[in-house]
Amino acid sequence: MSRVRRPWLFPVTLFMALLLGLLPLPAMVAPLRPYWLALVLAYWLLEDHERVGLVTAFVLGLVADIAFGSLLGEQALRLTVLTFILQRFRPQLRFFPMAQQAFAIGGLLLNDLVIATAIHFVIGRPLDGWMHWWTPVIGAALWPPLFVLLDGLRVGRKH
Repeated sequence: MSRVRRPWLFPVTLFMALLLGLLPLPAMVAPLRPYWLALVLAYWLLEDHERVGLVTAFVLGLVADIAFGSLLGEQALRLTVLTFILQRFRPQLRFFPMAQQAFAIGGLLLNDLVIATAIHFVIGRPLDGWMHWWTPVIGAALWPPLFVLLDGLRVGRKH
């Protein structure tokens, strides 16, 4: 058995994460939407770090800013900070048990939410409600199944 090479998987998963972020949700659950783009980017940073760097994260963030209609540069900054931290601690995080890795990802998502809240505060945009603070917990809970799914697609085998 040998590994299957899937060069299309990286851009397709990022595109799917972008679409999940744009998917309309009922107003009651919309504040609980996880930051799919950050979760998928975190996977690629941990498992295939040669493909992803600060420039990739910044450009992806600019695309997300345009797609989501947010302040130009906000998500670019958020994804660049997330990428920088993950690149710095990648050797340790890769070998954490899955539960510990999910906890670390939750911490990164909380850091991201603090950055987003600070940006919104500085520019005078209304702050999101208290339910929005559950998104790092939801992202951490989604990390193990998302990791297994993406890893299964990435490491697929030929028979």
